[in-house]
Amino acid sequence: MRVALVGCGNIAVRYAATIAAAPTLTLVGATDVDADRAKALAAEHGVTAYGTLDELLADGDVDTVVNLTFPAAHASVTTAALEAGKHVHTEKPLALTHEEAERLVQLADERGLRLGSAPATLLGEAQQSAWKLVRDGAIGRVRVVYAEANWGRLERWHPDPRSLYAVGPFVDVGVYSLSIMTAMFGPVRRVQAYSTIVEPERRFPDGGTFAMEGPDFVVAVVELADGVVARVTASFYVGTSKQGGLELHGDAGSLHLGSWQDFDSSLELQERGAEYASVKPLREPYPGIDWSRALVDLAEAIDDDRPHRATGEHAAHVVEVLEAARRSAEEGGAAVDVRSDFRRPEPLDWAS
Repeated sequence: MRVALVGCGNIAVRYAATIAAAPTLTLVGATDVDADRAKALAAEHGVTAYGTLDELLADGDVDTVVNLTFPAAHASVTTAALEAGKHVHTEKPLALTHEEAERLVQLADERGLRLGSAPATLLGEAQQSAWKLVRDGAIGRVRVVYAEANWGRLERWHPDPRSLYAVGPFVDVGVYSLSIMTAMFGPVRRVQAYSTIVEPERRFPDGGTFAMEGPDFVVAVVELADGVVARVTASFYVGTSKQGGLELHGDAGSLHLGSWQDFDSSLELQERGAEYASVKPLREPYPGIDWSRALVDLAEAIDDDRPHRATGEHAAHVVEVLEAARRSAEEGGAAVDVRSDFRRPEPLDWAS
């Protein structure tokens, strides 16, 4: 599958490296509103630096567009790519509103194209191993999940994080655990949330300051279709914390996944009343995050004529959950129903 990147910011370097290393993928080129960034990335991989998005979309050698633009541009770039007849895999969120997300899913379906979306860390070795343990009943019926997404001050590493601060930590990093939980335990049916701004004024590394436009601390309780209740915390203030990852609590014990993003995350199992003990993943894990894994699955799904796993439909449901959490927080924690559904992904073959 021949892939081109739209957006050459921080994350594009990682996507490009893993795509270039994947035998079933070919990196064709990249574009960015900052032409120098696109040229630098393209030169590193010996591919085309397109001057504009239109030039990229007009290239018949491009099968699939990877949308790595900032969140507010996701929907418009994905729409343009689908209308140009390209498959799309986009960074999260799929869109900023559920209505926009649903339109993208419908457009892809009408055009007979594949629409995929991050986060796809469910495809990691540690995450697939945890899911296998849950399916096999290792901790009994799961009833409670705790999810922590403490991401710290983005300005410590991001040159200008204001576009991410505008959408908030629940949208930027809360989606990881939400995507994993909904794949495992079905769609969310109700949300209650609280949000606030903990640190109103932020400082760039060069000393300049900017004001927070949206909340930097969110806590939500979500009720899932399979009867699981989850508490999700997302913060752009708290950084490294002893609380982290995912805790899954069942009638017979608990699982702790140290990271919802790293494929080589620690995984620990606790039988009821005993101590936590380390569990080996089902196979040797990829170190960190393999950013190309969802694309490899997408390419194989097209060849095999089967559903891919990180679908736009699933991502659109998560967008509705994010929207419901925002509404709940704005309404003083009132319960907000979530009505959308999605086809649940299959485990990877080696983890089935």
